[in-house]
Amino acid sequence: MNNQTPRALALSLLLRCEHDNLYSNLILDTAIRRNTLGDADRGLLTALVYGVLEKKLTLDYLIAALSDRPVDGLDAEVRILLRMGLYQLRFMDRIPAHAALNETVSLAPKRSRGYVNALLRRYTREGEQIALPDREREPLAYLSVAYSFPMALCERFVGIFGFARAERELCAIDRTPPLTIRVNTYRTSMDELSARLTSAGAAVSPALHAPFALRLEGGNPTALPGFDTGDFFVQDEASQVCVEAVDAREGMRVLDICACPGSKSFGMAIHMKNTGSLAAFDLHENKLSLIEKGALRLGLTNITVAARDGRDFDPALEGVADRVLCDVPCSGFGVLAKKPEIRYKDLSDIARLPDIQLDILESACRYVKSGGVLVYSTCTLLPEENEGNVARFLARHPEFSLVDFAVGDLTSEGGMLTLTPDEHGTDGFFVAKLIKE
Repeated sequence: MNNQTPRALALSLLLRCEHDNLYSNLILDTAIRRNTLGDADRGLLTALVYGVLEKKLTLDYLIAALSDRPVDGLDAEVRILLRMGLYQLRFMDRIPAHAALNETVSLAPKRSRGYVNALLRRYTREGEQIALPDREREPLAYLSVAYSFPMALCERFVGIFGFARAERELCAIDRTPPLTIRVNTYRTSMDELSARLTSAGAAVSPALHAPFALRLEGGNPTALPGFDTGDFFVQDEASQVCVEAVDAREGMRVLDICACPGSKSFGMAIHMKNTGSLAAFDLHENKLSLIEKGALRLGLTNITVAARDGRDFDPALEGVADRVLCDVPCSGFGVLAKKPEIRYKDLSDIARLPDIQLDILESACRYVKSGGVLVYSTCTLLPEENEGNVARFLARHPEFSLVDFAVGDLTSEGGMLTLTPDEHGTDGFFVAKLIKE
């Protein structure tokens, strides 16, 4: 794979995503590590892989409008090359059309080069005249093509938010999300780190809601001063708001039930000033090293890790915890901007999730001591995984009650808070805070 051009690398990675159903972020990180790429080439590779995956439905709509061949009938390599070429022509303003066209055509197999060339050149002549589905007559088809989300998911969002708000939500998800870091205030201060990053040339600004968050414009955070020394870690602002709601304090005993990759555990441990104890559990034992390595880099020694299924109750932990966080596995429909593959999930595949989430909550609630706090959170916008599960839980557990909380400029309503990309500029996220009487 070494010394390939960014476009050739993008083609190979997109083919692997299509054939092997792999996560783009993982294979992209591996490709960047294995290839010597300058900043510009790394940026082009990243933009092509994520962009083509995100805009797949829009791009296929354009291919269908420009070709007499069915998109599904095309050879996979040709189909992905057409998507790559059209993505550059339609969505990447800084790439000259001739470069996008010629470089893409050069990657095509000889037998298909003429077809790829003809279709891309036709787009340069006629692309702006291709009409989207009518917004009034075919609202779901319009949303699907305009924002590249499956019809079923568009229908689901319209059912939750109404058409106008659903479109705002999809539009916000469709934008490149900001990169947010959490300052390790156990080691440094917001002002000190901000000054260091600024002096290194990074564009830094305060985040909108979370008190210890900074936003970075572009760049590789792991290459910035302070990363290797554990002065910060990457964490979306919505996730940081969740940590603030837990309100972990010095000397407490805290359990993080579904902890990987660990950012919430780190934030809580920092609030505890590296005192007390924080047990980070996760079903996937192979991921626990992420938490161990992260804690070591951040200088946090009050975190221990263990592999366990959150649904399996451990009698040894009954009633011991001051704080329990259940950030449960979910559909992920709040982080669509960062994980493009999620948008193509079959909704039927997630039908069992609310029951699994409730099972985890049922087990974890037994670890909370009298007067202790249980926080339930997800990174989805589907109400059956959020408010619906809280209602089901409370119907079974009168010893728990919702309690309001505030984080920065945000205030919960009845102990529950939903953050959305359109309104808050963060991941979509749900947090409920409950206290045990």
